[in-house]
Amino acid sequence: MDAIPSQKSFDDAKPPDRGRGADHIAPDCAGQNFYAIDRGLRGLVRLYLEPDDFRRLEPHFDRLGVLAGGRLDELARVADKHPPVLNARDRFGRDEDWIDYHSSYREMEQIAFGDFQFHAMSHRAGTLGMDRPLPAVAKYALQYLFVQAEFGLMCPISVTDTSIHLVRKFAGAELKDYLLPKMLSGDVATMWKGTQFMTERAGGSDVGAIETIARCEGGEWRLYGDKWFCSHADADVALLLARPEGAPGGTKGLALFALPRRLKDGRRNAYRIVRLKDKLGTRSMASGEILLEGAVAYLVGEAERGFKQMMEQVNLSRLSHGVRASAMMRRCVNEALVCARSRVAFGKTIIEYPLLRRQLLKIIVPTEQALSMFLFTANAMDRANAGSKETEILLRILTPLLKFRACRDNIPVATGAMEVRGGNGYIEEWVNARLIRDAQIGVIWEGTSNINALDIVTRAVGKSRAHRTLEVALRKLLDQSTLIPAAFRDRLRLALDRTLAFADHVAAEPALEASARRAAGSLYHIASAILMMWEAAQPGADARRALYARFVLEHRLSAQDPLEPRHGEWERKAEELVFSERQVAIAEIAGLLEP
Repeated sequence: MDAIPSQKSFDDAKPPDRGRGADHIAPDCAGQNFYAIDRGLRGLVRLYLEPDDFRRLEPHFDRLGVLAGGRLDELARVADKHPPVLNARDRFGRDEDWIDYHSSYREMEQIAFGDFQFHAMSHRAGTLGMDRPLPAVAKYALQYLFVQAEFGLMCPISVTDTSIHLVRKFAGAELKDYLLPKMLSGDVATMWKGTQFMTERAGGSDVGAIETIARCEGGEWRLYGDKWFCSHADADVALLLARPEGAPGGTKGLALFALPRRLKDGRRNAYRIVRLKDKLGTRSMASGEILLEGAVAYLVGEAERGFKQMMEQVNLSRLSHGVRASAMMRRCVNEALVCARSRVAFGKTIIEYPLLRRQLLKIIVPTEQALSMFLFTANAMDRANAGSKETEILLRILTPLLKFRACRDNIPVATGAMEVRGGNGYIEEWVNARLIRDAQIGVIWEGTSNINALDIVTRAVGKSRAHRTLEVALRKLLDQSTLIPAAFRDRLRLALDRTLAFADHVAAEPALEASARRAAGSLYHIASAILMMWEAAQPGADARRALYARFVLEHRLSAQDPLEPRHGEWERKAEELVFSERQVAIAEIAGLLEP
C-alpha cells in the first residue's frame, strides 16, 4: 500500500528521449489525482471505514483528490505568493482594522467551508450527503488530501471544527443557541469561523503564566490583555483563556471564554488586530497580535475548569497537526518519485541508482508510518465516540505520539524530497520550497517537541498508564496476524517489551527527562511497525506494508554499528518490491521478514 504514482510514462524501462532545454526538467505532481495515486490511503480507508460508509464517501475522496492535484494546488501556489494584508484604519481614521485576502484564498475557503464543509462534518448530518456526522477516519482522510495542496487554510478549518466541539460540549444553552447556528452554517458568506487565542508574551508553553484578565463589569465579562500569536486573527469567534480577577495563579485560575469579533448589535468588539506576523511559512493564513481593550466575552463552562476544557481543543488540534504532517510528507514523496522516475542523469533515470533509492526509502517509510498511525488514531476516536472507555485511554497516548513524531519527521522528509529535485527544489516556483517552510510549524504549534514528549512520558505513561492500554491493542494485532511469519512477529514482540520497559524507566526517574524524546519516539516506531505488519496481513491488502515494518524495526528499533555495512540482500530485494507498480502478496515477502 505505497503511494507510488502510476502514470504510464513512469513505467518505461528506458529513459525517454527528452530533446533539449526545458524537456530535461522533471515534472511535478500538478494535475494528478492525489487519491487515485495513493495506494496506501485507498487500501487503508477501506479497511478502517464501514463498507457502506466507504461506498458513499469514496466518490468524495476521489473528487477531492482531483481538486488537490488540480485547482486547489493552483490556488495554493498563488495564495502563498499573495499573503493577507492588514488595514489598520478606514479612510476616516476609525480603528476598523480588517484583513484583505487574495481571491485565491477566498476560493479555497469556498471549497473547504462551502463545498466540503470541513468545519461541520463531525458535528451534524448533511455534509457530503451523509445522514449523520462523518466518522473521524473519513474527516481526517479528507483533511489529508486537502493539505497535500494547501496547508495554511487547514488551521482556520481545524480551529473552527474544534471550537464548535468545545461550545457544544461545555457552553450553556443560551450561548450554544447564539453561536452554534452561525458556526455550523454551510453558507460561507454568513457563517462564523472560529479560532483559539492562547499564546502570550509571558505564556507560550507555560500556559499558567497567562496575564490576560477577565473582569465582570455591569453583568458581563470583559477581557483586558495582549495575545501574542493569534492564527486566523480575524475569526468571527475566538476561544481563549483569561484569569478572572481574584482567581488563583497558574492553570487552575484560568477560565475559558468565547470572544465574538462583533457584538450582537453589529458593532466591533473592543479589541484590535495590532499587526500581522511575517512568518516563515503558512503565508496564506493571517496570524497576528491581538490587543484586548475591555472586549465583551462569554464564559464557557465552569470558570475553574477553563484550562482542562481548552486542552480538549489542544488535543484535537494535535491530532489534526499529525494528519497535516502526514499529508505534507505524502506530497513530498509523490514529488520525489515523479522526479526520480523522470529525471535523467548520466544516461539513466535517477531512480535506478542504489543510493537514490536509499534516499527515497528514508522519506517513504516515515510517510507510511504516519499514514497508519493517523488512521489508527482516528479509528480509536470513532470507537471512543461510540462509548469505548478503553479507546479513550488509547487516544490519550496516540494523539501526542502522532503529533510528536510525524511533525518531526516532516522536516527531514521535506528536505529529502527537495534534494531529489536538486536546484529546482530550492526555487519558489516549485512546491518543495513551500513544503519545507510549512513543515517547520508542526514542531511549534500546539506544543513543541519537548512539551509533547514530556506529555507522553510523564503523563500518558507515568500517570495515566495509557501505554499499557496501547500494549494490549498492539499484542492483539500481533496475535491476529497469523499470515505473517512467526519469527518476525516474535521480533516485534521483543521490541515492544523493551520499548515499554524503557518508557516505564524514563517515566519513573525524573533524572532521565533528557531521554523523554527517545522514549516517545520508540513508542511511535513500535506502534507503527506493528500496525503496518497487521495491515499487510488483511485480506486483499498490499503486503509491502510489512516490508516498511521491517525497515522500521531494523533502522529505528535495533542497535546499529555505524562502521558496519547494513545494506543486505534482503533490503535490495525489498526495494525492488517497494518500487514496483503492482500489488505485492504475502508469499512474496515472507522470506524477507526472516531474521
